[in-house]
Amino acid sequence: MRNAEALAMRPALGGDWRTALASFDTRRYTDRYGVPARAERLADLATTLSGLSVPMRTWYGVRVFTDAAADGAVPVDGRQLAQLLDAEEQAGRRDPYRQVAALLHVVGAK
Repeated sequence: MRNAEALAMRPALGGDWRTALASFDTRRYTDRYGVPARAERLADLATTLSGLSVPMRTWYGVRVFTDAAADGAVPVDGRQLAQLLDAEEQAGRRDPYRQVAALLHVVGAK
C-alpha cells in the first residue's frame, strides 16, 4: 500500500512543489495515471492489525529509490538489475530509508 508518510517524495523529486506541499497532511493523492487513491500510515496499520489480534511483526519499505524512475526505465544489464534489487532490499529494511519508501509491506502474525 502507498505510504502516506512519504506522499510528498515523488512530486518533490519531480519539482512539483505545490503537490508536494499539499501531500504532507493528507492520505489522498492522484497516482501517475490520474486515478484518485488513498495512502495509509504505518501506525494506523499497526493499530488495525492489533485490533484484529494479529500484531504487526515487521514492516518493509518498497520502492525507496525507484519510485521516481521514469516509466519504462530498465537497468542496462543483469548486473545492474541485481545491484538495484540489492540496494532496494537493503533500504527497505533500514531506517531512515524505509520510512520514505513509496510503499509499505506490513507483516502481521498471531
